[in-house]
Amino acid sequence: MTPAALPPIRRIWFRHGLSLALLAAALALGSWSPAARAQRVALPVDEPEVVKRYPHDPTAFTQGLLFRDGQLFESTGLNGRSSIRRVRLDDGQVLQKRDIAQEHFAEGLTAWKDELYLLTWTTHKVFVFDLKSFEPKREYKLPGEGWGLTHDEQHLYLSDGSAELRVLDPKTFRELRRIPVRALGQPVDQLNELEWVDGEIYANIWQADIIARIDPASGQVRGWIDLRSLRSQLPPQTRSGPRKPQAEDAPEVLNGIAWDAVGKRLFVTGKLWPALFEIRLKRRH
Repeated sequence: MTPAALPPIRRIWFRHGLSLALLAAALALGSWSPAARAQRVALPVDEPEVVKRYPHDPTAFTQGLLFRDGQLFESTGLNGRSSIRRVRLDDGQVLQKRDIAQEHFAEGLTAWKDELYLLTWTTHKVFVFDLKSFEPKREYKLPGEGWGLTHDEQHLYLSDGSAELRVLDPKTFRELRRIPVRALGQPVDQLNELEWVDGEIYANIWQADIIARIDPASGQVRGWIDLRSLRSQLPPQTRSGPRKPQAEDAPEVLNGIAWDAVGKRLFVTGKLWPALFEIRLKRRH
């Protein structure tokens, strides 16, 4: 299925608070509006330095990504095409795959102990699989949409496109509390794929090619990671990026963050991207 033939996914705009336009202005070097200057001074911005580029399945509608035991685990979306995968980093080869039933649109993925937790978008299910065999073990009911998922040593953290992160008990999937996410006092929604990185939650802002670095204790955005420059290393069909805030025809968005906690390596990719990047962050001055 070509990107143009993909079904409508989600209507995308920042419903309140920090708008996409203001966020883009804040990150643009040439912008000198008072609002943009305030954003830029108050919150640091990091940019990527590509360490290495790896092959990535260009048909994978990436929803979740993680690094565990020297390999990548990935969830892919779309009804009838959703799956969980074990992927070899060096050449992008899919070593193991389990397809998800057609009625489910797979979303975020995380590995808790020896299990994989997989969210679904609108069918309100959470599936738990054995990490090694991919055999299903149990499922939970999700009271709403599932977008992104990550964890620390005690809890799971879930995004649903709103300006809040839900904190969950990994044994029961019971909601314990919610964390409002704010940047300079303004709510930041469209929080999508999540990754726990050295005590922070990295959340990609859907349709923006930008990651928010979130303090999980306070919900405050500590800074931004501007990954728009990676577009120049992609083929023309994926290079243009998101078209406009109301577009439903721009599926090739940034949507994969994986952290190698042992090797201290950060990996990013996107939906239908033919490449996965290992990046090093450098502060924009």
